[in-house]
Amino acid sequence: MNKNRLIIEQLSPYDVATTVEKLIEAAIKMEWQNPATHDLQESLAKSGKEVKPVKVIEICKPEYSGKMLEMSDERIVSVMMPCRISVYEKVDGKTYISLLNMEAMAAEMPSSIAEAVKGASEESFEIVKSVIG
Repeated sequence: MNKNRLIIEQLSPYDVATTVEKLIEAAIKMEWQNPATHDLQESLAKSGKEVKPVKVIEICKPEYSGKMLEMSDERIVSVMMPCRISVYEKVDGKTYISLLNMEAMAAEMPSSIAEAVKGASEESFEIVKSVIG
């Protein structure tokens, strides 16, 4: 997985539904929570827009989010919470997974939260790696 980019994209060996299911299972196994999954294809269809399948999985691990939110000035990172993993189909008919490279973003953050962001980022990558092999 190339972690030199701000947004990482990986090909999934599964369809969208199976990929989402496996990512959520992997996250829960690593003690992350899944507060929501957004079906953007369904949401856009309500507005008359037709797009290929796109689902955004929210994951959160209180061990990391608590460290980032328990202090006042560090709450600025709440805009990046919960962590998100996107699963979508492209015109080639294949399923892809993308997520923010939060570890790269942590370099610009206060040191008091950089460690928690780095840990959350590393575990998010591990969740994806466990699905794509």
